[in-house]
Amino acid sequence: MENEPVDEFGFSDNPGTLDQALDLSDFVMVPETKPASLIFYHMDPYDTKERLEIFPEGPVGRGRTGEEAQSEEETELEKEVEELKELYGLDDYKEIEDELFAGIPARTSSGAVAMGSYGSAFNVPKSRSSAGEAERQTRTQSAEEQSVSAKLEGPRRPAMPDTLNIQLGSEEDDIIYCVTCNIPVRASDQPFGEHKDHEVNYLANEIEMAKDEINKNVCKLEDQIAQMENFASHLEEIFITVEENFGRQEQNFEMHYNDVVKTLGQRHDELVQTLGEEKKEKLEVLYRQLVSCGEDLDTCKELMDTIQDVSQAEEKVDFIKVFYCCRLEEFLKKEMDLELSVPADFEDKVIDFSDVQQLMDSVNTLPAPSAPVMNPQAPNSATGTSVRVCWGLFSDDTVESYQLYYKQVSDDTSGEERAGETLRVKETYSTVTNLAPNTQYEFWVSASNASGVSPTSERAVYATAPLPPIIKSKKSRSCESSALVCWESGNTNPVDSYTVELSRVASAEDEDIITESIVGIPNCEALIQLEPGEIYVISVRAVNVGGPSQKSKSISIQTTGTYFYLDEDTAHPLLSILEDGFTIACKGTDHPEGDLPFGDNSFTGCIAILGSQIPFRGKHYWEVETEEDTEYRTGVAFENTARNDYLGANSSSWCMRHIVTPSGHKYEFLHSGISPDIRITIPPRRIGILLDYDKGTLSFFNMNITQHLYTFQSHFQHFVHPCFALETPGFLKIHTSIAMPTFVTLL
Repeated sequence: MENEPVDEFGFSDNPGTLDQALDLSDFVMVPETKPASLIFYHMDPYDTKERLEIFPEGPVGRGRTGEEAQSEEETELEKEVEELKELYGLDDYKEIEDELFAGIPARTSSGAVAMGSYGSAFNVPKSRSSAGEAERQTRTQSAEEQSVSAKLEGPRRPAMPDTLNIQLGSEEDDIIYCVTCNIPVRASDQPFGEHKDHEVNYLANEIEMAKDEINKNVCKLEDQIAQMENFASHLEEIFITVEENFGRQEQNFEMHYNDVVKTLGQRHDELVQTLGEEKKEKLEVLYRQLVSCGEDLDTCKELMDTIQDVSQAEEKVDFIKVFYCCRLEEFLKKEMDLELSVPADFEDKVIDFSDVQQLMDSVNTLPAPSAPVMNPQAPNSATGTSVRVCWGLFSDDTVESYQLYYKQVSDDTSGEERAGETLRVKETYSTVTNLAPNTQYEFWVSASNASGVSPTSERAVYATAPLPPIIKSKKSRSCESSALVCWESGNTNPVDSYTVELSRVASAEDEDIITESIVGIPNCEALIQLEPGEIYVISVRAVNVGGPSQKSKSISIQTTGTYFYLDEDTAHPLLSILEDGFTIACKGTDHPEGDLPFGDNSFTGCIAILGSQIPFRGKHYWEVETEEDTEYRTGVAFENTARNDYLGANSSSWCMRHIVTPSGHKYEFLHSGISPDIRITIPPRRIGILLDYDKGTLSFFNMNITQHLYTFQSHFQHFVHPCFALETPGFLKIHTSIAMPTFVTLL
């Protein structure tokens, strides 16, 4: 063993030793993209611990029986199965596990694992003599691998890489999924078996796709559950509505029944009373006739008795005969009324039951509708002079028309009720016109049909859209990357917010416009981020609950430089701003101060004016043009700089000063009244000013000869204002929105 040959790496050829010789050519290391679910090892060409850890512990091919090796491999397989189940959440799915490994043969103990379409395999030979055989097996599998890799590509699934590095000894890494048969198969068996021409895919990919599909189905199920819950809530509302409608209908029937019974009772009493009066009249007539008949009968009997008595008497016969004969003749001449003066039967009365029939018919009609319900105002449902009002019914009442009432909401506390307006409409909505802009109105409604009118609904407040704002073009400021746009509301009542609309013109010749909107702005100004070197058209809308107003008049902003305006409120009375808005002039400096109309914010110590504040970080550039003999000051100052002092004479202002002395032109760069000793030989007629907030510098340039004059170094704690002053009659012309010269940017 002492003279045992060793290879170039120092390993012995004896297969029984732990230092078994390894031919590195038998290992394939392919640096390809790998699935996240696989574990990879890179081979170390040196004798390091990391290299040896990929091999099983103990001698390879010796010291273990076949049964022990198989038992150890089964244990390793079970361990890997448990890891797979834990990785994909399959711990509780015994059936999936059985189906996954059903029919898969046990791993061989030859020490080499065939990886099939998963790419080149790590073949671990028992000795150097077996290296050639392993190499031949690798070459034999290459054609099979290409076939399987081609099938693993498809539009519906992620494509498998051409080659994969697989952890040595992993049994589950040899599993792929047959899409055609919907079962897992071995990658090494796929090119030869029944799955040869089938579509296959990674098992992990199939599991992920199944999870995605389950998630989609869960989302659909959640949507269905939400729909069913909403439908159940709707059914509950309908159930309650049916109960309410039944109660109203029952009450309606009872009311109509009581009305009919009451009407019939009244009609019965009227008819009985009429019959009683007719009976009384008949009986009175018959009674009078009966009395008359009795009287005549008594007279007849009396005459009859008298005649009998006279006829039997002998005395005074002639006299009595004559007397009674005359009386009898008179009685007989009297006409006897022996017919009934009134019939015994009563006439058949024609009873008018039309009102009762109407009541009976009304029982079958729908009742008067219930009170409608006003809907809250929908977004964008109003203009400046109109609003769309909507309402609805909770029941299925039949409605012929609606009466819509409205009036303006008033803050008047005097107690006087404003007169309202009324509209009659057929639908459950109406567009009311001729209203005041940005004004609140109360609306309420009632429904009516043939049976009556419903109670009125609760009142709802609607608002008309606001008037368009008014942009203050002279108050707006901009730079190369930002713009501060200011506007006035234009409305008496407050609005909810504002929307700024940007239209960026692509080019001067092209009319295509890219539109952007900035919403929810609470105040009457907005700081907007823009792109350098562009032209923007900006407009503003006011927004309330009724919707947005019309667009305001637009302004144009060009982001080629810094733009600011001159603040007239700060101007000294002797200083005037010409029509262009950027030229200041002073006609004279001799004037009694007592006669000057100083404002609350105007300069009093020097003839000066401030520009608007520059509220943007970064660099800002502008230029000032003047005559050679004009005495002036120009620079920047804080908002609170003293108005009764000179620019540059305090700690809140920085300026360049030019004066004409008998010896020539003199230039000073003043801050807190101090200036460095600087001589300028060529008087600048066009002065460039560069303000850099980030560096804390303020620089001055002679633009006539592109010369740097001076730079202040200061930390500007607040945003500053450009400032300008004239010490002798003359003018200063300010140039804004100009591009920064190249030599200035290099400073």
